[in-house]
Amino acid sequence: MNDNPAELKSSRIMIVDDEAVNLKVLTRMLESQGYLNIVPIQDSRKVIEEYQTARPDLILLDLNMPHFDGYEILAQLKDLGDPLLPPIVMLTAQHGREYMLQSLEKGARDYITKPFDLHELLARVHTMLEVQAAHSLVHAEKQNLEGMVRARTDELLETRLQIVQRLGRASEYRDNETGRHIVRVSRTAVIIARSLGWQTQELENLLHATPMHDLGKIGIPDSILLKPGKLQGEEWAIMKTHTTIGANILSGDTSVLLRLAEEIASSHHERWDGSGYPKGLQGDAIPESGLIVALTDVFDALTSERPYKKAWTEKEAVQYVTQNRGKHFSPRLVDIFIEELPKILEVRSSLAD
Repeated sequence: MNDNPAELKSSRIMIVDDEAVNLKVLTRMLESQGYLNIVPIQDSRKVIEEYQTARPDLILLDLNMPHFDGYEILAQLKDLGDPLLPPIVMLTAQHGREYMLQSLEKGARDYITKPFDLHELLARVHTMLEVQAAHSLVHAEKQNLEGMVRARTDELLETRLQIVQRLGRASEYRDNETGRHIVRVSRTAVIIARSLGWQTQELENLLHATPMHDLGKIGIPDSILLKPGKLQGEEWAIMKTHTTIGANILSGDTSVLLRLAEEIASSHHERWDGSGYPKGLQGDAIPESGLIVALTDVFDALTSERPYKKAWTEKEAVQYVTQNRGKHFSPRLVDIFIEELPKILEVRSSLAD
């Protein structure tokens, strides 16, 4: 209940009736009791426009009117989808029970027959306004609570994203690769995934998960990881374990982002023909995310200078990719790579080391 009568008196009350006399009578009756924010509407076609201009706290609605009758107005108001639709009191000279039931079924909160009893009308108006005030308060508190939950959720997501980004940076400090290499690989992966039909949130997750593809290198000894020459037998076997180390570090989390990062870490060295590692997966058995990052990572690595090699030209690297279509790389992804090559080269140019 609202304990502030003055607040109720300031409520916006819309009266809809095609008879000018009825509008004047109702307006005077309400104004005599201190209700001064009255909106009289004689043309039922103007109800929705006036409603959208300023939502009323109560609607007194005539049933029989030209253009739109009371039932049609009830349907139009319902179609607005307003979560805080004000109470509607149907006003009519029709005394049949079926009219009352149909009005209530279509959304009216109350039903008053003409001619009006002043005290009954004012009591109904007061009650409806109190109910609406209570609903408004509950709605406002609900909106506030939902806003707080959203803010907290966003904060948690941002914290998780910061942790993810720092995990990606951790692998950079152990490797000869640069931060720009990781950014280029991520953005190129997004270009390809977008062409595959990945949706906005999936692309966002891919952008942030890809930098962790080599996270497992933090578990590889420096003597192997930083060796300037070619790795031999046991050294190469140890280097290969960075895929499973990274996947183990990222495993066990319920978030879509970290599950994707785990999937990429585990599968980005698999090859389309089954000659990759750690599981020797073949073809479509390899997760699509791993196939994407395998291609973007190799292309960027080939065109980047390292202590143990010179950078390939873009032409040479593209030729390598096309020659390994159906071998190292997914045929479909190679085709998309060629189609999107101008965008990919633009990424390389804008983020050059």
